[in-house]
Amino acid sequence: MSGFIKGVNRSQSTLFPESLDDFVNTENTVRVIDVFIEALDLAELGFTGVITKSTGRPKYHPAVMLKLYLYGYLNRVQSSRRLEIEANRNIELMWLLERLAPDFKTIADFRKNNAKGIKHVCRTFVQLCRQLHMFDEDEITIDGSKFKASNNKDNNYTPKKMAFHIERVEKHISNYLEKLDRADEEQHSPQTIKTTQDTINNLKQKLAELKSLEKEVKDHPEKQISTTDPDSRLMKTQGMTRIVSYNIQSAVDTKHHLIIAHEVTNTADRGQLCPTAVLAQHALKRKDLTVIADKGYFSGQYIKDTQDAGMTPLVPKGDTSGSEKKGIFNRSKFTYDKEQDAYICPNNSQLMPGKTWTKDRDLYLMRYRARVKDCRHCNLQPQCTKSATPRKISRWEHQDRIDNMDKLMKKRPDLMLIRKQTVEHPFGTIKCWMGMTHLLTRRFKNVRTEMNLHALAYNFKRMLNIMGVEGLMSAIKATI
Repeated sequence: MSGFIKGVNRSQSTLFPESLDDFVNTENTVRVIDVFIEALDLAELGFTGVITKSTGRPKYHPAVMLKLYLYGYLNRVQSSRRLEIEANRNIELMWLLERLAPDFKTIADFRKNNAKGIKHVCRTFVQLCRQLHMFDEDEITIDGSKFKASNNKDNNYTPKKMAFHIERVEKHISNYLEKLDRADEEQHSPQTIKTTQDTINNLKQKLAELKSLEKEVKDHPEKQISTTDPDSRLMKTQGMTRIVSYNIQSAVDTKHHLIIAHEVTNTADRGQLCPTAVLAQHALKRKDLTVIADKGYFSGQYIKDTQDAGMTPLVPKGDTSGSEKKGIFNRSKFTYDKEQDAYICPNNSQLMPGKTWTKDRDLYLMRYRARVKDCRHCNLQPQCTKSATPRKISRWEHQDRIDNMDKLMKKRPDLMLIRKQTVEHPFGTIKCWMGMTHLLTRRFKNVRTEMNLHALAYNFKRMLNIMGVEGLMSAIKATI
């Protein structure tokens, strides 16, 4: 073995045993975790078990459990059973927890029973970042990402799926009834007939259960039910595939890509622009934010709500009219003239407004119509409308707000690139840390707690990369 570095003899005793502190250098992440958790007032943040009774069995201090979870989520160990294993063999955790090793049930119960406290710790770290001027920019990006729920697709039911299952069971029952009739005619053994009859009875029981579930699905407001995790929903993902998931919304700053605010939902992105932006307002304690989002968030009413809240939304509009597929001019070919209150068509003719507003889905629209004589003699009519009547265009009563937003976006053609480089980075990182698997918890309350831990760990890691161990430790001591 000459020429190689030699290890220490395993059976050799040492006169002066090494302490745990010798194995944890000054640049180790666990030292920052320890400083951060010890600086928090856990009772004020809402953790249970901080104040103990003089009688009864002693319990683990919430600080110990919080250190364990933060370390675990920073090091891609989120399962309570895996955290139990790590606490018994990981030298860094032995140092951090002072050789305490809770069992998996205690670890899991802490996460379940301290949702409020964990949420406040996540917010406290965001406030720490704000005080350290990590959010100097007034610009944020918003996006949503589907996280697979702990609910198999087979345990999610929709009316279409229920009809398929019921039809299949009814077909099986019909086939077995025919088989039973043939058995009587061909005088099969009583045992064969009894087996067939038992199968039919089981199928009839299954059919009754399916019909009962079908009624529940039809009566449900969203027309779908998940039996394992009732709050999860079947949603479209990239590539038009469908998975049972939660849609996690997040607001991320464009300067350091830190998560400012997040929320767990089970609906599509549309409708989440204003609520998520308001969460960011509260976190940053400022109203005049510029909010960038993709076309999935485009909704005139929610853009108006965001503007009314004092923010400047920048959201591109996708083409959903289908005009190009029909072979006619898109709406974008028609220019609105504010002074004349008219639309100018590609042939420079005017589409004039009607006399009254029309209400459509709680929105008030004005119909603009071309004059019959202008359309009749227009050589572009086949490209303008497939109908015998003149071309019509609807305009929302607050369309001028959308037009002003479009003008701002044209001045910044790099907005969608900024959005992509900013808000998609945290989602990709967190999913990588999760191991590209499903969420470990179920129901809104528990999934929100899980995402709070993910967001806290992500922001913690970003701050370590930005400031370093010594810098972040000093900042925590000086700020909290």
